[in-house]
Amino acid sequence: MNSTATSSTVPERFRNRVVPTYGRFPTELVRGQGVRVWDQDGRRYLDLGAGIAVCSLGHAHPALAEAIGKQAQTLIHVSNLYHHELQVRLAEKLTDELRSGKCFFCNSGAEANEALIKLARRIGHASGRFEIVSCLNSFHGRTLATLNATGQDKVRRGFGPSLPGFRHVPFNDLEALRSAVSPATAAVLVEGIQGEGGIHPARPDYLTGLRALCDEYGLLLLFDGVQCGHFRTGRFQSFQRILETDSQAESFRPDGISMAKSMGGGFPMGAVWIDTPHADVLSPGTHGTTYGGSPLACAAALAVLEEIQSSRLERNAREVGRYLKSLLENLRQDFPEFIGEVRGLGLMIGVEFQRGPAGADERQPLSLNLEAALRQNGLLTIPSGQRVIRFLPPLNLRREEAEEAVDVLRKVLTSATS
Repeated sequence: MNSTATSSTVPERFRNRVVPTYGRFPTELVRGQGVRVWDQDGRRYLDLGAGIAVCSLGHAHPALAEAIGKQAQTLIHVSNLYHHELQVRLAEKLTDELRSGKCFFCNSGAEANEALIKLARRIGHASGRFEIVSCLNSFHGRTLATLNATGQDKVRRGFGPSLPGFRHVPFNDLEALRSAVSPATAAVLVEGIQGEGGIHPARPDYLTGLRALCDEYGLLLLFDGVQCGHFRTGRFQSFQRILETDSQAESFRPDGISMAKSMGGGFPMGAVWIDTPHADVLSPGTHGTTYGGSPLACAAALAVLEEIQSSRLERNAREVGRYLKSLLENLRQDFPEFIGEVRGLGLMIGVEFQRGPAGADERQPLSLNLEAALRQNGLLTIPSGQRVIRFLPPLNLRREEAEEAVDVLRKVLTSATS
C-alpha cells in the first residue's frame, strides 16, 4: 500500500480515486450483524435501510454466508452456454410463486427492466409498436433505456436527446394512461409501490383497471418489482398484497415482472419473470448476460428464499411492518407539525415530513437533513426525494427493533421542539 493510502482517510481516498456518482454520507461502515452495522470508530447503528431494500436477511446471516462459502468452493461461474441445476431450481421456485411462466436471470434491477423493455419491443416489432408508457415519479434504472422509462426529470437531465419510445403519465390515474395510448404503444411499465418516488402504493382499482386496459388494447402489462417485490410487502409481489381483498386477486397476472434487490440478500442478483404466452419470445441471440444466473448467485438467492420460507418472513414482514407503521402513525399524532403522512405496506414504509430538525442545512433537501440527524443518533434510513424518509429493513426485523427505531426518531423530533 502506498503512503498516500495509509495517511489519508477513506473518504479522502474516495474523493481522489472513485468517480463521484454518489452523494455519500460521511460514514465508513466496516462490519454488520443482523440489523446492526458498525463504523470505523466502533459506533453501532440500527440499519433500517438494509442497503436500499437489499439485505433481506440482515447482515452476515449465517445461512446465506454458509451457502455462498460452500458454493464458492464448488463452482463459482459457468457461462450460460451450459446448464447447471441451481439456476433451474431457482426458476422453479420463482415460477411456483406465480403458478406459470419462465425466468431470465441477470445481475441488477436496471438489467431486469432492460429485459422487459426489449421483450415489449420484440413482441411489438412486427406491428410497429415500440412505445412504453410509464408513470411520473417512477424509477426504473440508470441505463439509457431505463432512465428514459423513469418518470423523473432529475434522473434524465443532461443525458439527452431523449430516447424515443417512452411516455409518462400520472400514477394511479387510469384515464391519463388511456389517453397516452397510441397505435405505437407496446406496453405499460408500472411499480406496485413507487419506492424512489416516495413510497406511493398503487390503488387496487388502478391495477385491475390497468389489466383490463392492456387487454383491451393488446398491450403488455409489465411490473417493476425490484424494490417492492420479494416478500417486502408481506406477499411475494406487491400487487398480490395490494389486491388480496379484491375478488380478482387470484386471477390477476401481469405479463412480466422485474426483480432484484432483496433476491440475493446482498449478493448481486436480478431476474425477469415472463408469463407463459410470451416466455419464449427472447430466443437464442436476442438477449443475454455473462454473469446472470451464475451458480454462486443462484446459491445465494436460493438460501434467501429458503430462509424466508422456513422462518415465515413473509408473515413477519406483514406483522412487524404493520406494527412499525402503527408506531409511526402514533408519532405523527404526537408531532403533527413535523410529520405529514405515513405510507406503505409491510416493511416498505415512507414518512413524509413537513419540517426538519433545528439548525438544518437549508441548502439541502429536508430528507437529507433528517437522515443526517437520525444517523447521528444511531439509526440508518434512506432518503427519498425532498421530504420522505424510507424504512426498508431486513424482513426478519423484530418488534423491539422497530420500537428502537421509532424511539430514535422521537428523540430527534423532541430535540427539534425544545
